[in-house]
Amino acid sequence: MLLLTLALAPAAAAAPVSVDLRIEGKTRTLYEAKVTTDTRAVDLHDGTGSHACDGTGNPDTPTPGPTRGAAFIAAAEGPGGFTFTGSYSFDMQFTVIAGDSVAFDPASNEFLAEYKNGQFASFGSCADQIASGDKVLYAYATGSEQLLELSGPPTIAPGVPATLRVTDAGTGAAVAGASVGGQTTGSDGTAQVTLGAAGPATFKASKPGAIRSNAVTVCATTGSDAACGTIPVGAAVSTAARDTLAPLATLIGIREGQRFTRGRGPRTLRARVAPDPSGLLMVKLRLTRIDRGSCTYFSGKAERFRLNDRGRCGAPHGFWFSVGDKNSIDYLLPSRLPRGRYVLDVKATDKAFNRDDARKRGANRVVFRVA
Repeated sequence: MLLLTLALAPAAAAAPVSVDLRIEGKTRTLYEAKVTTDTRAVDLHDGTGSHACDGTGNPDTPTPGPTRGAAFIAAAEGPGGFTFTGSYSFDMQFTVIAGDSVAFDPASNEFLAEYKNGQFASFGSCADQIASGDKVLYAYATGSEQLLELSGPPTIAPGVPATLRVTDAGTGAAVAGASVGGQTTGSDGTAQVTLGAAGPATFKASKPGAIRSNAVTVCATTGSDAACGTIPVGAAVSTAARDTLAPLATLIGIREGQRFTRGRGPRTLRARVAPDPSGLLMVKLRLTRIDRGSCTYFSGKAERFRLNDRGRCGAPHGFWFSVGDKNSIDYLLPSRLPRGRYVLDVKATDKAFNRDDARKRGANRVVFRVA
């Protein structure tokens, strides 16, 4: 027992992470909250004892770290937690969560599908490491449904319409025909709801054949009624429907995880930005490359790759370059991209100075390789 305790000590010392965890049952939301977890073992009380749940079963993450499975157990055991029945066989498997059956149904092919940041999970709960800010979703579904994501302003004046936007969590594209607050979204994915009385109201979006969205709380306040708790007395609240939503930018033409053969690397970088009520101010791209330990970024000014700051690797050490203010972006590189692993990001800013700084793989970020 002493040797086991010493072996697990480094994993327990890993830095904790906070993620948004949501569990959607067949007809209701079973759990939705922010969860903080560290590297930990899990015990599903199925008689098999404690199991490592640190991502080291994934060859891409040999160093122990927090996982989706660790976040699930932390949520179940924490304040406002839930009961579950499950077993461990290669990874975690569940049959009941918060009183709802989530076992595989051969008649409908529904099961507890797992997602991270809008993408279907490629690994099991204990093999998929997470980082702070990740969005983790368990949903009882077939795994082929569209994932809905809802956004909206945190506050609004009573009686003034608030604009809620429904998008595809995986691609960022607007979703029409979704129901939210008794309204139906249009082609731009938005619907307007009005809060007549002061205080908070929580909304979720739904659509037949799709997995319901995250919850969004909008609070109606005059700014002097202290109705929203965090709004101090005397604070100014706009009586107009101010645009607080970031423009939706999506990369196209290069798929997440795509591999190009040598000499066939892409030359054109393409992105599309959904129509924004405030109009576009600018669109920027960032392209970083790793090849045999050399870390470079593409300079839009010099139109060539340059060494990252102090040779550091990773997209955050690259630099953004402007590609205009149009909704359709087609940027032609000087030549086809050579061998390497690439991270391509797009970021749009509207004239109300809203921008989306969250990176979503397969939407405003794609990672790809050229052999």
